[in-house]
Amino acid sequence: MREKDNEALSSGPAGQESDSRNRARLRNVSRSLPVALLRTREAVMRQFRPVLRSVDLTEQQWRVLRALDSVPEIDATGLAMATFLLPPSLSRILRDLEKRHLISRRPDPADLRAWLISLTPEGKKVVDAAGVRAETIYAAITDRIGQERLDTLMQLLRDIEQDLNVPLLDDGTETAASQKK
Repeated sequence: MREKDNEALSSGPAGQESDSRNRARLRNVSRSLPVALLRTREAVMRQFRPVLRSVDLTEQQWRVLRALDSVPEIDATGLAMATFLLPPSLSRILRDLEKRHLISRRPDPADLRAWLISLTPEGKKVVDAAGVRAETIYAAITDRIGQERLDTLMQLLRDIEQDLNVPLLDDGTETAASQKK
């Protein structure tokens, strides 16, 4: 982003005074939690993309392979939840990974409408190859920001996820179900 664009976004919307009577005032985009999380995600993923390119995987395909690497097999619903992918996107990704012989699918004996998905030996090789390089990047990130800060960040992210697991109402209050805790 150009410096002057960044400054404009940080200073707030143009014509704010005349519009302020008719609109709720929003915080500057530079102070938006979702945008800050996206900027940080982008900075982190920028480090890992060369590894993914080297094994011809997209970020979403890598998420699927990483999730499958941690279980013997899983159904599509569980995989979608573990990878934060919508079912239509996951279906397309699974089809592509299956064509490349990185995953296999078999009918679930308990529910013949469902499929159980697992890594193939070839898929394990790809995960292992990319994983070695990914761990090197993790080590470099840890060196750059420090183990203590990384641990604190990870704990804060878990805490925030837990705290915000129940949606807020439009007025910022908790839903009745979450207040009963």
